[in-house]
Amino acid sequence: MELYQVDAFAENLFEGNPAAVCLLNEWISEETMQNIAAENNLAETAFLVQSDKGYEIRWFTPTTEVDLCGHATLASAHVLYFELNYQGDEIQFTSRNKGMLTVQKSKHGLTLNFPADKIKELELEPRFESVTNHIPNRVFQGSTDWMLIFETESEIRGIEVNEAKLLALGGRGLIVTARGMQSDFVSRFFAPQVGISEDPVTGSAHTTLTPFWAKELKKEKLTARQVSKRGGKLICELKNDRIEITGKTKLYLKGNINI
Repeated sequence: MELYQVDAFAENLFEGNPAAVCLLNEWISEETMQNIAAENNLAETAFLVQSDKGYEIRWFTPTTEVDLCGHATLASAHVLYFELNYQGDEIQFTSRNKGMLTVQKSKHGLTLNFPADKIKELELEPRFESVTNHIPNRVFQGSTDWMLIFETESEIRGIEVNEAKLLALGGRGLIVTARGMQSDFVSRFFAPQVGISEDPVTGSAHTTLTPFWAKELKKEKLTARQVSKRGGKLICELKNDRIEITGKTKLYLKGNINI
């Protein structure tokens, strides 16, 4: 089985978020895909099967399958465009729970087109105030994640998460965010619920972040930085009920695995 590892949302190698991409002739068992993802031990492993309209795609963390993953989709597009010489104007990925997802080449890298998340503001209860070492200003709930709004970038960079209290909240994970000093906004993402203490750069989280910051900053096109240890840059644009997320990619590894 062909396997590639790509750093997504990375301007240089060893930045951004590494994802594995496995190309299949046909679907294999979920147990085997989960075992491969656990063996890869990356935030996500994407599995692709070619279809009439493009590619079917599924994503696995080391512990579970997820509904949507931006950086592994970006990594998959990198493999198809730059390693396998895909010639179409856009790549259509069909996902099981999020429908059609597309990726196009752009002057700034590769551009994902994902559905915008629907978010609602909640009362700032003690359970949200105590999940990190800083008290947020506001709290929102998305379709899978919690989002806490803070005052400054320095708070985001210094965030420490109480994983036990985060696990008690349920959901997929926690987004923390504030206005950026050199970008429109910054964020970090924590998801021990799915086996990821902190994700380096999270494309899917920006489907939640972008609608909030577009309204807050009164602009549809935004620059973003996920300020994890590896870090990553994104360009996000709100287009009605869709989000375009652009980033660069760097190939790290290609080879074969034997199962």
